Amino acid sequence: MKAFKLTAAAGIIFMLTACGNNTEEETSGWEDIEEEGILTIATSGTLFPTSFHDEETDELTGFEVEIAREAAERLDLEVEFSEMGFDGMLTSINNGQVDLAVNDIDVNPQREEDFLFTDPYKFSYGSMVVREDDLSGIETLDDLEGKRAGGAATTIYMQISEHYGAEGVTYENVTNDTYLRDVENGRTDTVLNDYYLQSMAVEALPEIDVTVHPELFYHPNNQAMIMSQENTELRDNLNEVLNEMHEDGTIRELSEQFFAGQNVSEEPDVDFADDETFTFE
Repeated sequence: MKAFKLTAAAGIIFMLTACGNNTEEETSGWEDIEEEGILTIATSGTLFPTSFHDEETDELTGFEVEIAREAAERLDLEVEFSEMGFDGMLTSINNGQVDLAVNDIDVNPQREEDFLFTDPYKFSYGSMVVREDDLSGIETLDDLEGKRAGGAATTIYMQISEHYGAEGVTYENVTNDTYLRDVENGRTDTVLNDYYLQSMAVEALPEIDVTVHPELFYHPNNQAMIMSQENTELRDNLNEVLNEMHEDGTIRELSEQFFAGQNVSEEPDVDFADDETFTFE
């Protein structure tokens, strides 16, 4: 049975095996990147299925890791990954230790004030894990009032649950079966998180009597590479090759490979209970 975690930047699902490989060498703009021939990228290495270590080879892989590798190759660059937590990613971008980060990072207006994003390559939305027998008594988002919602303290999904009046039950670095079993046994009522990641987690743990709520979807969002405001040329060059990868089907193929046949590279055709795009940090 695979072990996952639900935590970090966008309220996301993590695999238990993490590695550290932070670089101390500062990086700079496109001319320096091109001269050195290396693109340095922050990622968690623990976020299944976008950035994780293969169970058999222990090699870093995942949807965004492979997008980044392919984009770098098309720019005639080597790629060097530096593994760290989400807060460390933004700090490392700001202090020049890495050129960019990939880790299922939501594009939102607040972050766009401080960073640059490439064009998005993942389109998603929020969902809820609830008890299968009664959907945890939740029929609308307003029913979150007074419920207990599990998650990491600083994720956007925890902030959304509290926005609707839920009591946050926070965890640090626990596996996904802990989150789901706490919903099953009533310690919590729900976990709010990314639809694609939650649906895969529930499918991976069929022995736990929970489900993704079949009707309540919210917070349409998209994800992209994030970098410093000064790296406009890097952003433009990445957008050029990402557009090529959309057109030739590479991103769709990677999506289907890592998201169990699902195509996350196109905007979903979904009726949202609330189409507000939250802009919490």
